[in-house]
Amino acid sequence: MNTHLLPPPIRPARPHDVAAVTALLVESLTDDPVAQWLVPDPRMRTDVFHRLLSMQVDQAVEWGHVDVLLDASAVAVWRLHPASQGAALAAHHLNSAIPRTLLPRFAQLHALMGSCASDAPHHWLAWLHVAPASRGRGFGAGLLGRHHRRVDRQGWPIYAVVTTETARDFLHAHGYHPGLPLHLPDGPTLWPLDRSLYATRRTTGSGQTREEPTT
Repeated sequence: MNTHLLPPPIRPARPHDVAAVTALLVESLTDDPVAQWLVPDPRMRTDVFHRLLSMQVDQAVEWGHVDVLLDASAVAVWRLHPASQGAALAAHHLNSAIPRTLLPRFAQLHALMGSCASDAPHHWLAWLHVAPASRGRGFGAGLLGRHHRRVDRQGWPIYAVVTTETARDFLHAHGYHPGLPLHLPDGPTLWPLDRSLYATRRTTGSGQTREEPTT
């Protein structure tokens, strides 16, 4: 039997998964160009992102959607807009995880990413990552498909901003429309994308990819 034809074993993340999901995402940022721009000192980078992502993941588990493989080797983190009052309050406290000297760069990134999304209700793909040992088996596509079905019932669009061309091309192959690149001051390029149910229904032959990169 060809196990590649079976749907990936995906489940909703629970509070006890926050530590494992955080560790997976922190590991994914080792060579990420935007992470390096945000926290130039590699000795600080792991600590800063571990504290920041543990709060973000915990918030998303409570107020958004976080899907993981059964063995937590792949994850998709989704946020909702408009956010609930509790989620907005939690987001306000995220700055406590960022050293004061780095706040200007995080603020620049936040403003740049915020310029790509509508004020209308939508979902935001915050993270999509598959551990290298688990790639090439359709897990990234499975995580996307699970949430796409959920969002399509609402008729809401999805927005994302990614940090590599590989991630951009992967999402484009799964129904996302890439926009014009964004440029951080003296920093790397980011790529915004959006997906709507209407545009997806018009798209055919989107192609295949062999890798599920970090978003």
